[in-house]
Amino acid sequence: MTAAMSGSAPVHAVEAVGLRKQFGEIHAVDGIDLALEPGRIYGLLGPNGSGKTTLIRLLTGLAHATAGEARILGTRMPSRQALGQIGYMPQAEAIYPELSVGENLSFFARLEGHADRSAIDRVLDLVELSGRKGAPALELSGGMRRRLSLACTLVHDPKVLFLDEPTVGVDPALRVQFWTHFRRLAAAGTTILVASHVMDEADRCDELIFVRSGKVIGRGTGAELRANAGTDNLETAFLKLSGLDAEGRPLDGNEAVA
Repeated sequence: MTAAMSGSAPVHAVEAVGLRKQFGEIHAVDGIDLALEPGRIYGLLGPNGSGKTTLIRLLTGLAHATAGEARILGTRMPSRQALGQIGYMPQAEAIYPELSVGENLSFFARLEGHADRSAIDRVLDLVELSGRKGAPALELSGGMRRRLSLACTLVHDPKVLFLDEPTVGVDPALRVQFWTHFRRLAAAGTTILVASHVMDEADRCDELIFVRSGKVIGRGTGAELRANAGTDNLETAFLKLSGLDAEGRPLDGNEAVA
């Protein structure tokens, strides 16, 4: 029975209601409301320091909100019960350098209650590290560690996936493979939120969320945001929505908010 047939409200994959996080005088997340649907890829775009990582940490329950609340699949965060449904790839590689590639994956799989060796082999193939399964993680290059971090994020088949700068240090060919896999996951019902300050991957997302100074300043498809800003360039659209000119200067002559 569907939610509509039963008369109950549909469960969003990710929700934020009046979400705020303050560090002293700094409003890192400043009253954000979001409702993300299952099976879509969302791009969370904004400059460094705009609040993207803090927002993700609030949504995953890794940080406590100053006000408001976050929910994953209808469960208020933080919740240990919901953690098994979440995959989170942070900016810094969350791996153990003394363990081998295979041991890292086995550890994270067991941590989430998934001991399926075939899942480990699948993600190793995806990130092209099958030949380094026995190598200590500390011997990997920066790009390889990035790929291992993604594999550890995917190994337990999460229903909601948070990726913070997932393709930094990844070569173009492998980046295409990653996005092909992200699209396959979304088609199977996984909700993916990809945070980035780089605009060139934005059109791979179903919907974009522009943030600046802890606030959502625009949301829609890439085409919609370009049309609203009257430009065919996504970066220019972001600047216009931020109240800045093409060189990043305030349009009204006042100083931009940091």
